[in-house]
Amino acid sequence: MSAQVASLAPTFTATAVMPDNSFKDDFKLEDYKGKYVVLFFYPLDFTFVCPTEILEFNKLLTEFEKRGVQVIGVSTDSHFSHLAWKNQPIEEGGIGKVQYPLVSDFTKSISADYGVLLEGGGVALRGSFLIDKEGVLQHAVINNLALGRNIKEMIRMVDALNYTEEHGEVCPANWEEGKDSMSPSVDGLKDYFGKHVSDY
Repeated sequence: MSAQVASLAPTFTATAVMPDNSFKDDFKLEDYKGKYVVLFFYPLDFTFVCPTEILEFNKLLTEFEKRGVQVIGVSTDSHFSHLAWKNQPIEEGGIGKVQYPLVSDFTKSISADYGVLLEGGGVALRGSFLIDKEGVLQHAVINNLALGRNIKEMIRMVDALNYTEEHGEVCPANWEEGKDSMSPSVDGLKDYFGKHVSDY
């Protein structure tokens, strides 16, 4: 069954390369229950768009961490390939000392469960998934191979999820922290448009 927003995120156990470059053979998604998780898939190690995304996640890692988010990267490469890429300097096309786990989906089962496995190619599309503290999938977006994702947009989605959980209100289009939300009701909508009708 493919992952579906508003349902439990598919769990998995796999081998991952950890921030200290050690291998963790029993890496489990469920170990992070109680935290937000950003799970992202990328096509292949030693490619071109992928390192820009991986390094941007790493650059913004403190922003995710201060929001209580665990970032996890996944591709269909082996854990040995992940480690070799981490050991290659950035200026030579590597990813250097990435400080979040990189999971090996060598059997391609995780990619299939999340609906990102590119049939025939054996690689994952650029899927990004936001999982809440109870393990429920709250947000998903999938890009084709040539289209790099916006990492800051995922931070915005984390902020929106956290806000709705804390305040019980909903976040309108382009909401950012500090902007108006609305009550999920007809009166809430009328109140919101009463303040922002000129925006539309």
